[in-house]
Amino acid sequence: MAGKRHRGWRTFLTNKYLKDKENFFVEYDPEYPVKYAIFITEEEWVAFVAQRRDENFKKVSATNRERASNPTYAYKKGRLGYARLEEKILDETKSDATSLPPHVLWKEARVGKDGTVRDDVQHIYDECETLSQSISTAEDQENRSVLSRALNVPEYPGRVRGKGHGCTPTSLYKNPRRRNPSNQEVMETLQALQAQVLQLQKDNERYRCMEKCSSQLKETSEKASINCQNKFPEGISSCQLYLSSPTYRLVGKGKVHNTSGDLLHHRPLPDGHLKVSVDVVLDKDALLPIPDIVSEATLLRDAIGSFVAWPLDLIFIDDETPTKPASKDKGILRHNESVASQKEVFAQGSQQLSQKIGSRQKNKRDLPVTYLPKKGAFVPRYQISLETLVDSSDMATAGAIRLLDMEEDIFGYSCTETIGKEDLEHIFRHQELGVGVIHTYIRFLYDNFMRGNDQLSNRFRFVSSSLVNKALICREPDSCREYLVKRFMASSTNNLYLWPYNSGCHWLLLAIDPLKEVVYFLNSIDGEWTNYPDMKQLVDTSIKVFRSQRQARVPRTKSSNITWIKVQCPLQRNGIDCGYFVMRFMREIINMNQIEIPITYFDEYKCAHYTRLQLEQIKEELCQYFIEKRLISI
Repeated sequence: MAGKRHRGWRTFLTNKYLKDKENFFVEYDPEYPVKYAIFITEEEWVAFVAQRRDENFKKVSATNRERASNPTYAYKKGRLGYARLEEKILDETKSDATSLPPHVLWKEARVGKDGTVRDDVQHIYDECETLSQSISTAEDQENRSVLSRALNVPEYPGRVRGKGHGCTPTSLYKNPRRRNPSNQEVMETLQALQAQVLQLQKDNERYRCMEKCSSQLKETSEKASINCQNKFPEGISSCQLYLSSPTYRLVGKGKVHNTSGDLLHHRPLPDGHLKVSVDVVLDKDALLPIPDIVSEATLLRDAIGSFVAWPLDLIFIDDETPTKPASKDKGILRHNESVASQKEVFAQGSQQLSQKIGSRQKNKRDLPVTYLPKKGAFVPRYQISLETLVDSSDMATAGAIRLLDMEEDIFGYSCTETIGKEDLEHIFRHQELGVGVIHTYIRFLYDNFMRGNDQLSNRFRFVSSSLVNKALICREPDSCREYLVKRFMASSTNNLYLWPYNSGCHWLLLAIDPLKEVVYFLNSIDGEWTNYPDMKQLVDTSIKVFRSQRQARVPRTKSSNITWIKVQCPLQRNGIDCGYFVMRFMREIINMNQIEIPITYFDEYKCAHYTRLQLEQIKEELCQYFIEKRLISI
């Protein structure tokens, strides 16, 4: 207020003493206003006259006067003022909010009596809505506001654009004034920066070691590339992925793509390498032989669901038995191998034992009896039947696959899911599951529970783990967000979207209610959603964009309060069962037919841990579905 009065006082002196009746500056030196000598000294008057006669000042004054007489976005509410306009809008809408966002109030102040909104005003408002989804409240108040950014004008200190006279950032955002940090705070900041520098140095050293390791692998692969290329069948084959440093070990499973002229992320493959899609990670700390230049991933677990380059001599088709190369240390001791590698050797031993027992039944057409169960014991009949079908069909050969059509109603787009022999082996041997098995079980739920049931099909929907996973969130966050928003926009009533999320080496389930802006977090290892910041940020941003596109009004105080609920679901007791738990979670949620999931989980299914029998029931349903769909035939 004082600044406004002072500017008016200076304008009054200029018009009265420095200008004539036609509003032109006088040529002679104006007399000193003795009347105001108590406020102005002669020296100050001389300086004031010189400043007002300066050509630069006259140019700026003329520009400001022209702009004020013809504003780009004219205010059309007369003497109502922003404060009273805001009260009027809140009273008419009967809103519980105490204030409106500046850009909303700015738009309403430029609506004429006929209620029409100019296109340029609507364009600024729409741009503000878009920016508000990506700019936090802290950025809004500390730098330039959303409205200033959309108008592309500077933000003056001590005022808030679009809120009227007298509104300051301190009064609007209820922020205390900034103070200089204490010596202790400066020291703490310095220590934190030193720790960051040390961590960067460690990461740099690690990256150099990784480059050295990659160059060694490249040299080895180039020497063996002439002989190794022919050992892979053409097309897509299931494979095991090994690393030779620091120990020779199995680190993951996937599919090798041996096709002529194949590219990796629109670039030629390095010499001695093939393109591999990563399905399962067995060693969560394993490094990629060559870092992914697109997603900047360096760990194997960050590349699940995507393509990477892998050395030829470290890829083995599932039917092959890898032989460790000779080394100076006479091989590697079993206790020095990774846990994942030891588990794989145990699984191979179990598989060989099953093959020996099953070989006795080759000439019989009935189901093999691999053991004599105790009276009343559970017998996995469909698993045994499906395994027999697989052994008697072309699926027994390496690289054989089956295609399962996924209708548009399931994921919002039509696609084809690929099922390989290794996917079925994971079920038979109770190993970690890939995305193909999870999606097949979703198709089973859709066919057996939701198809033909309007209530369930309108209430529950699914999110594709192939289009939204950790690797894609890091590499293509915009496409992931667009898919989620498009999926949310497809619903007209309250829906619960079930999303099996793979973090790289672990499955968990998100159940999202976008209209109520509630996210249910079901994690079978008792982790927090804060452990998955990329996933949480994607979900929050997608819900905010969905809110904006459906033009839902939310009070500013609640605009960022998306509710996350950690459900006390059953917990797994090993490092393998997460995929089976997620499938059972989805089945129980659909079976209960409830949008809201209790924090303590459903009373009908509440337990500390699922038993092995409860997980075997899920596997039996999967195997029965494979048989009924005739995906495997002799």
